[in-house]
Amino acid sequence: MEPNAALEAILNMSKFHREHEKFYAKSPLKDAIRLQEASVLLKTLADRWIHVEPAAASQGSPYRGCEDLNEKGDIAHTGVLFLEAEGEPNEIRQLKRGLRGLADDYTEGGEYLVRAMESSWESAKPLLENPALADVLGERHRIIMNDEHAAHTYIMVARQIRRSLDILDCLDLSSGGVRKDLAGLRSYPAYLYSASELMDHAADNLGECAALLQDNEKRWRVWRERADQVARRMSAPTPTAHS
Repeated sequence: MEPNAALEAILNMSKFHREHEKFYAKSPLKDAIRLQEASVLLKTLADRWIHVEPAAASQGSPYRGCEDLNEKGDIAHTGVLFLEAEGEPNEIRQLKRGLRGLADDYTEGGEYLVRAMESSWESAKPLLENPALADVLGERHRIIMNDEHAAHTYIMVARQIRRSLDILDCLDLSSGGVRKDLAGLRSYPAYLYSASELMDHAADNLGECAALLQDNEKRWRVWRERADQVARRMSAPTPTAHS
């Protein structure tokens, strides 16, 4: 890419991608909260199941709530309700589906951004030949590095989410399955704690991604202002000599 073409591309990108990154400086925080809420649910169940004595299945309606398995104070917040003679609560199935979709989104987004940043390293190279940009090249490359760091972190977040779901998939979360574990090895609380830890760290990583993109905001402005100055200087008519 010729220096002038590279400068034009940067002017375009600093206009539109700066706005785009404003969105991605906040959207990971929303997903982090979503993960933290899922983590709190798992911890709440683990805290209860680690000490409660499992009850025998209650006779009568299969829609009776399980007195031993449910944390009453959490039902209104999460909707998760263990019922007698029923399978895994529908809300937990929905939670798993939602988190799988989230993991897929972060894998796709991370891989796309990795490819885009590889291209950005190359497209920025011709700008090294312009002395007028010398003192702001660090700003431009820091933007690229922040985005690339975020891209790889997105992929790690997806892996953490999927592994937490792998853990949950090892468990029979029907009322009968949970009671069987609590009457025997009582390993389910430990599994839930481990899954929640992975979700917590994934949430922390998303917070880091948001901070990386927020850090780009001023750098985009500084870079844009200098690129504008250079572009105006290059487009100004060349003074002619007068006899």
